[in-house]
Amino acid sequence: MTPTSPAYGELRAQLNSLTTEAFRPELADIDRLPTLEIARIMNGEDRTVPGAVAEQLPRIAAAIDATAERMARGGRLIYAGAGTAGRLGVLDASECPPTFNTDPSKVLGLIAGGPSAMVEAVEGAEDSEELATADLDALALRAEDTVVGVSASGRTPYAVGAVRHARALGALTVGLSCNADSALAAEADHGIEVVVGPELLSGSTRLKAGTAQKLVLNMISTVTMIRLGKTYGNLMVDLRASNDKLRARSRRIVSFATGASDEEVETALAATDGEVKNAILTILTGVDAPTATRLLAESGGHLRAALRSAG
Repeated sequence: MTPTSPAYGELRAQLNSLTTEAFRPELADIDRLPTLEIARIMNGEDRTVPGAVAEQLPRIAAAIDATAERMARGGRLIYAGAGTAGRLGVLDASECPPTFNTDPSKVLGLIAGGPSAMVEAVEGAEDSEELATADLDALALRAEDTVVGVSASGRTPYAVGAVRHARALGALTVGLSCNADSALAAEADHGIEVVVGPELLSGSTRLKAGTAQKLVLNMISTVTMIRLGKTYGNLMVDLRASNDKLRARSRRIVSFATGASDEEVETALAATDGEVKNAILTILTGVDAPTATRLLAESGGHLRAALRSAG
């Protein structure tokens, strides 16, 4: 694409219309300020992000409820984005197995250009709707799945293409952007537009826009998992104890949930092969480990429901 081509002119017009790309003349001399002052300005900018997210909470909640309903029927949660947006999706997906003991295939992150794009830009990948279609087809997308397209601008072809293709296949779609009236939100069943305004550095959407996207993705995955019974109160009772820190945390969780002694906690975890939910159930109800496993299976993994069933 050359500066004289029609496509270049169209792209420049699109960028000129985006809030996230706007130039802020009042910050034109920011490089001449003391470091502490620049940090204070940046911190002030960051403080505006939660308010922008708050304005979208009803839309976020609706998207979460719809996602949880699909996942309860066996569906997957799939993020799709390019650059920073794609990396944030991959990050959120990768944290679900250790936090909620989800199968790695249940929450997935697609980034334009593939895994190598996590650490190095893959030129042109974000401009391809066809690439998004191919990436989703490789996952054998189903109607029970949810696809969340993530793009600060709301126009990135990879994210828009992912949502468009997913919706055509009957999957639930969510479009998360940081500009109003975005193409991404228009394509999705649930459009979420967190308008954070122009960036400290013009067009550097890894800043406020990236922070906003991280907050919303945290919300989508965390609240969905709460709805699916992956927590008991605010305790991560489905965490996977894969290292010493997490094993220590699992013991603390059982202790918080039951008030049992350290010896009782150790005995219960040993009897249940380290499964936190099962250990809590055995301590609070007195059932044995096999019965705890059965009650949790019958309750779809919801500990509160299993506790009620145990009487």
